[in-house]
Parts: sequence; C-alpha cells; structure tokens
Amino acid sequence: MVGSERPSCVPVPYRRDRALIAFTLLTGARDSAIASFKIKHTDVRNRRVFQDAREVNTKFSKSFPTYFFPVDPTLDTIVVDWVAELCERLLYGPDDPLFPSTKVHLNKEGQFATEGLSREPWKTAAPIRVTFRKAFTAAGLPYFNPHAFRHTLVELAQTRCRTPEQFKAWSQNLGHEGVLTTFVSYGAVSTQRQGELIAALDGRPSAQSAEGLDEAIAVLTRVRAGL
Repeated sequence: MVGSERPSCVPVPYRRDRALIAFTLLTGARDSAIASFKIKHTDVRNRRVFQDAREVNTKFSKSFPTYFFPVDPTLDTIVVDWVAELCERLLYGPDDPLFPSTKVHLNKEGQFATEGLSREPWKTAAPIRVTFRKAFTAAGLPYFNPHAFRHTLVELAQTRCRTPEQFKAWSQNLGHEGVLTTFVSYGAVSTQRQGELIAALDGRPSAQSAEGLDEAIAVLTRVRAGL
C-alpha cells in the first residue's frame, strides 16, 4: 500500500469521502466530472488525471489533462492510498468508478441500510455536494460547495505563480482556454489580499518586477488580439 497505513476501524465510505474532498482540491475538477471519473482516468504515479470528454462529464465536452495542484502532500497521499485500496484490496478494475456509490440493502428489520460500496458510479453530482455539506458541518464550518474549491485554487495561484507562463499553466490545469477566463470568472482578490498588495506598492518597482509586468501586459495583449 502506498502512503500512510489505512485505519482498519474507518468505514470504506468514509475513506471514499475523504479521498473525494482531497481529490477535488488537488484537481479543481467540477463535481459533475468527478461523479463520472473512472479509475483509468487517474495516473497517480505522474500525479495527474485525464478528463476524457468521451467518458467524463466535462464542461463543453472538452478533454484535457489536469496535474495535481501543489496544495499539500497529505492530500496526495490520501488520493494515492484510495486508488491503491480500490485496485489492490477491493479489486476494482480500470473501468470501475473512481468514487463508487454507496451500496444500499434491506436489513433484517426491513429497513434500508448502507453496506460498503457498489461498483456503480453516482448518477448525479448531488451526493458529492451532500458529502461536502456533511464534512463542513462536522468540522464546524459554513458550507462551501465543490465549485468553491476552484475559486480557492485561483486565489492560491495569485500567491504562487510568478510568471505569466506559470499562470497560464495553472489556468490550463483548470480547463480554461485562456487566462482571461481565470482572471474574470475566478480572479477576484480578497479584501485582505487587496490590502497586502496595496501596502506593498510603496515605492518604484524593481527592474525585475517591471520586466515581469511588461511581459504580463504583452501576454494579455496577445490574448485579447486572438494571437
């Protein structure tokens, strides 16, 4: 088993849900896509997934690769362990769902009860949103839907990316055709970060930062011109 040991006392659906949340933050994938991912779409060795529109429910039926965002190595371990558990312990195959639905059966009392996982995918993204709601509630936090993680990743890009090329790669990783989509749709600066940035502008820019700004303006100009 890759990564940390799996606690035997933790139910399989809980481990699935934990991996689901970690995967969402690592990839920024939309919940409709996550519900349709199969094991074969995930390449944990190279830390990437392939959002294949022929089988994955992507926006605008667009296919593209997504590499795990550099968020936290712990999240990588959770996802790697989950894929290993599916393949090695539960004996799921490449065409089985990455996040299988919960198996439901009738218990001795004639009531519906959960029992591990099925080999069927979720039919909609609704169970994913329910999982997120339960997780935030259990942590004593206000609810944020899966799509909010995409906004979080763009905020992270604003502090991590140092060149236009890096931001372009980050934008592509989210499935955006151009960086303007990332800027306009997701690029709002938080109030706290706004204050930090303004406070830092207390003097003339260095030659290096001025050169970087010129390069960024040139890239945006080319994008607007359709070049």
